[in-house]
Amino acid sequence: MFQIGKTIVSEDVIEKEFVCNISACKGECCVAGEAGAPLEEEEKEILESIYPEVKPYLRKEGIEAIEQQGTYVKGRDGDWETPLVNGAECAYVTFGEDGTALCGIEQAYNDGKVDWKKPISCHLYPVRIQKYSQFSAVNYHRWPICDDACSLGKELQVPVYKFVKEALIRKYGEAWYTELEEVAKNWK
Repeated sequence: MFQIGKTIVSEDVIEKEFVCNISACKGECCVAGEAGAPLEEEEKEILESIYPEVKPYLRKEGIEAIEQQGTYVKGRDGDWETPLVNGAECAYVTFGEDGTALCGIEQAYNDGKVDWKKPISCHLYPVRIQKYSQFSAVNYHRWPICDDACSLGKELQVPVYKFVKEALIRKYGEAWYTELEEVAKNWK
């Protein structure tokens, strides 16, 4: 691990390779698991404010889940997350004609209806952030449903940190990312 500012970064972030292969996994990360997408405190208010613009992009089941549970919920672990449809997929998920899970929030963003792309945890994936009192840990999360993404990343030789560059800059800023690139360049 190494430190950049108030973050401790796992070497896996620069050593492992990853490129989403959505044609292979069909967006399974938005469907699998036992919890919704992790949310940061300030994202709760954002979800509430953009919901009217995002709602037309959502499925009937997603709208029902959000209107019953709220635009965000407190998870079993006590952290905030997106609500689920019947304990399965994220309530903000839509499905393409081929069954691929898509993000209704991101679709609204791409159409210029909202100025927020999606929760940072989704944008950062496969990077996960764990907050502690004095620092945040920046880790690579390995999930078997992403094996095809690992294979594609290896084939294309794209390290995790480069795959999530836009999200890391969104989270920590350009200067932080530039320092990460410098560490990666000198790592081996």
